[in-house]
Amino acid sequence: MREHLAKGIYGVVDYVSYPLGMILVAPIVMRRLGPSGYGLWMITTAVVSAGGIIASGFGDANIQRVARLRGAGKKRAMALTVRSMLGINLVLGSILAIVVWSIAPFTARHVAASSTASVTECLACLRLASVLILVRAVESVGISTQRAFEHYRSSVQISSGVQLLTLASAAMLALAGLHVASLLLVTGVFLLLGAYLQLRQVSRSLGGVSLRPAFQPNETRRLLGGGVFLWLQALGGVVFNQFDRILLGVSLGAVAVAPYALCIQLAHPIFGVCASGLNFLFPLLSARAGKVSSGELKEIVFKAFLCNALIVGIGAMLLLLFGRQLLRVWVGDAAARDAERLLPPIVMGSALAGLGVTGTYAMQALGRFRTMALINLGGRAVMFFLMIYLLHHAGVQGLAMARVCYGALALLVYLPLLASFKTPKQRMSRLDAMPVAASLQGGSKL
Repeated sequence: MREHLAKGIYGVVDYVSYPLGMILVAPIVMRRLGPSGYGLWMITTAVVSAGGIIASGFGDANIQRVARLRGAGKKRAMALTVRSMLGINLVLGSILAIVVWSIAPFTARHVAASSTASVTECLACLRLASVLILVRAVESVGISTQRAFEHYRSSVQISSGVQLLTLASAAMLALAGLHVASLLLVTGVFLLLGAYLQLRQVSRSLGGVSLRPAFQPNETRRLLGGGVFLWLQALGGVVFNQFDRILLGVSLGAVAVAPYALCIQLAHPIFGVCASGLNFLFPLLSARAGKVSSGELKEIVFKAFLCNALIVGIGAMLLLLFGRQLLRVWVGDAAARDAERLLPPIVMGSALAGLGVTGTYAMQALGRFRTMALINLGGRAVMFFLMIYLLHHAGVQGLAMARVCYGALALLVYLPLLASFKTPKQRMSRLDAMPVAASLQGGSKL
């Protein structure tokens, strides 16, 4: 348990480094660049994050495959898997980068509306963001492979260091009076450094082998076949976790994004701390599922849920009671005035989504990847249209309310989870085969 706790702590550190850094940096950027510049920074950051998530959506398949080969001592096969993963991510990253680059002129015209940012500046920022998507795709291979080797410490040190350096440079450049494009350019330099360091650590773990991208047929089929449901979930996640800010910027301009983004930054740690702090549940439940009684399995999940609910309850209560004061101290009275009315629904949405963390890890441990994909994609498809409808009829307040609905939909994960507890040993023999079956459909066996 101590080992799992240590991994959970590393996960929390990796997660909180960026939000804590943003708490310090956001007021500086907001005051020096204004709401328009801050909103443009948030939009381009969302583009990079969304593109990076989609391009690296097969990362969990890479973790699973490398970990299995590592257990079998097949170092050469591990290198082939990592090289194939690099090839896949480079292709996906390049496609997304080209798409974003191509639609940047159209998007820039809409983002520049109702703001002091020029179309030229918006265009430059969006095209820089398209290049950074490719860098993030490469970096993610190093991160996922290090997790497969259980090298959490080195991976977190690199990723957290890059995040903090990026934010510190953004603050200094904003204080120097430079524009958002300069912030993104320096961000790209640090992301390249982070990608190089992550891959260097992977090469050392594999005995110094070359990590030249390749498409080894067997390993590529295994990664694509086993990871397709995970990639679809990542794609669906982007629609709500990042697309809302992009949609808001295109519809109402960069100025409207600033208060909305501030509230999300303040509320999202409710979900993020739960997800990162409880991530040890996945390996813990995976090891015990099918080997213990239904009662023992339910007891573990129930205790985890109580801990989950306690973290969510404390976080939500503190933000609902003191969130407005925090906003005023953080960004000043003028900026906080627009954000205050958005904070309560965004906090509630994050809290409801946070309550679903235990159920999500438990379902993954039981091998219910297909069911999880259906729940996530179905819920996010509903939310995609609901976001557009509410944004059109209620503006940014409607978009905030959409987050409450999405958080409630995340709790649907507990319905199939409760059904899975009925006869765990018999069900597990079938459920464990599901990823393999999906892989065989893709042309290979995991």
